[in-house]
Amino acid sequence: MDEETVLRKRLEELEKKYHQNLFNEVEQSKSSGGAVGKPEIIEEEAEEPKDIEPEEIIPKKEKPKKETKIKANNPKNIIKNLVNKIQVKKGNVKKTENFEDISEYSDAELPEIENKGYYEKASISATKDNRPSEDEIKKISEKIQKMKKEMSKVLVGQDEISDGLIRGLLCNSHVLVEGVPGIAKTLAIRALASVTGCEVKRIQFTVDMLPTDITGITNYTPEKGFEVVKGPIFANFVIADEINRAPPKTQSALMEAMQEKQVTIGKENFQLTLPFFVMATENPIENAGVYPLPEAQVDRFLFKLMMDYPKLEEEKQVLETNMTLRKFEEFDLKPVTSPKEIIKMQDIARRVYLDDNIKNYILAIVRKTRQRDFPNAEYLSYGCSPRASIGLFIASKARALMQGRNYVLPEDVKHVVFDVMRHRLILSYKASIQKISPDDIIKDILNLVKVE
Repeated sequence: MDEETVLRKRLEELEKKYHQNLFNEVEQSKSSGGAVGKPEIIEEEAEEPKDIEPEEIIPKKEKPKKETKIKANNPKNIIKNLVNKIQVKKGNVKKTENFEDISEYSDAELPEIENKGYYEKASISATKDNRPSEDEIKKISEKIQKMKKEMSKVLVGQDEISDGLIRGLLCNSHVLVEGVPGIAKTLAIRALASVTGCEVKRIQFTVDMLPTDITGITNYTPEKGFEVVKGPIFANFVIADEINRAPPKTQSALMEAMQEKQVTIGKENFQLTLPFFVMATENPIENAGVYPLPEAQVDRFLFKLMMDYPKLEEEKQVLETNMTLRKFEEFDLKPVTSPKEIIKMQDIARRVYLDDNIKNYILAIVRKTRQRDFPNAEYLSYGCSPRASIGLFIASKARALMQGRNYVLPEDVKHVVFDVMRHRLILSYKASIQKISPDDIIKDILNLVKVE
């Protein structure tokens, strides 16, 4: 029996109780010679509410102006609440005087209900299908294609990197890009920042950088007194170039900003402007003057993208349009979106439909890294945390949106699983000796786990 049928049956029972109460009141009034009573009304005084009997009559001149409200446990009001709930389940958004999820309470335990201003939110969450419409999907797909077209003016090839950066932006998360020097990692990030119309700041990480160089400081001057000088972290897009060159203490200064979207300077907390997106680059081949990223910080990046060498034809094109011969401004990248539109796109991405079978598929993949019952499991020291499950959940939705769909397919999960999990798998020393990479482990898991 579905929930609407249960509610309707309960509504019928309460209506019978209500009419029975009215009938009893009529019989009592006839026997006592009085008038038929009405539902009890509470008259609110300035200090304490006081119940007024129906028989009391206050002269018009002496009657004070008082606010009235009907008790929540009044049968008539309960019936009204149930009708509202049934309308919400049907998807009808209506703002009424009283609304509350009362299905979990008994008739004697119903709480007092006042206007709470969340009727529309409750109705939206109660609808069975809140996925974005085809029109919304079409508009976003066209917007994304324009973004990629503008980025291609300066970024030759590297379509997977462009898709990964845009996907990370739709997920309202952060991206770490790894590749050898001179492969256009910073250029890709600058291109995305330019086409979004957001405020952009770049941080070049060095070995002598301090945390306050990123977040800001509290400064004192005799003329002005104490004042906060905000660091480069206060921007929509932050390019953290060669993040592994800074010591762990400086790298950890980003963690609060990346996770909580706020920065603490001295004793004050400052909220960052949304959307907030950190795009970091990492150099994998140098050993001198670089530091390993803390695992807690790496986990804050939703994606770790691996940037490879360009193809032959793409590299020929790079010879004509490279950053050595031309300035970045000469490419004239035009913004095709705005911060407000990006926030709207992120909201639509969250509403993409994901079936329970896909959820089970995601959970099976992540839990396989902890069970270690597959051939290469001996090379794993630690499996993925629930943050990997969350990452696959939202990333597959963003990928489906970029493909022009309002629902997720298993292929969406398979497409994003490497970017989400490769930096969350902690391998043992045996893996480095045998040259086993996280991607090899993920491939084994995908071959074993099937969609039900």
